[in-house]
Amino acid sequence: MRCIAETAPRVSSGTVPSAPPAAQLRRFHPHDIPVIADIVRDSLHENYDNSLYLSLGQQWPDGFLVAADALGRPIGFLLGVMQVDQEGRILMFAVDRAHRAKGIGTQLMKAFLERCRTQGLRRVTLEVRVSNATAIRFYTDFRFSVTDLLRTYYSDGEDGYQMARDTV
Repeated sequence: MRCIAETAPRVSSGTVPSAPPAAQLRRFHPHDIPVIADIVRDSLHENYDNSLYLSLGQQWPDGFLVAADALGRPIGFLLGVMQVDQEGRILMFAVDRAHRAKGIGTQLMKAFLERCRTQGLRRVTLEVRVSNATAIRFYTDFRFSVTDLLRTYYSDGEDGYQMARDTV
């Protein structure tokens, strides 16, 4: 799985940008699966069985955030899990192509990090393709740093970076 934020703006001051809410954030609902699966296919170039979303969403319901438009239709999401004691992990993160560069990714990340803090998690990790410079800049703006090079991590053989940050 890979994380993506292809069109996130670069923040030159080193601080996370603040903007008015671009979308309504809510928990994942099973009826979101068709739209989320479309976003995953388009943005992450992956095709997962629908049962994966249900299974992962049940592990930590507060960690599966959906950004919805005014009609309640998903326009982005962040799927996080707790796999290691006191650590959250972002498994999937994508915003629909038509809604990028509007602060939705920032809104999702801020909300997820706050949920991690509320849950008492001390660290958050994620993986990203080494070629995805825009996503790496986005994560760096949120104080993530590269902790490991993951050789041939992706199914197509591309390397990945593991990135992590403390929640405090």
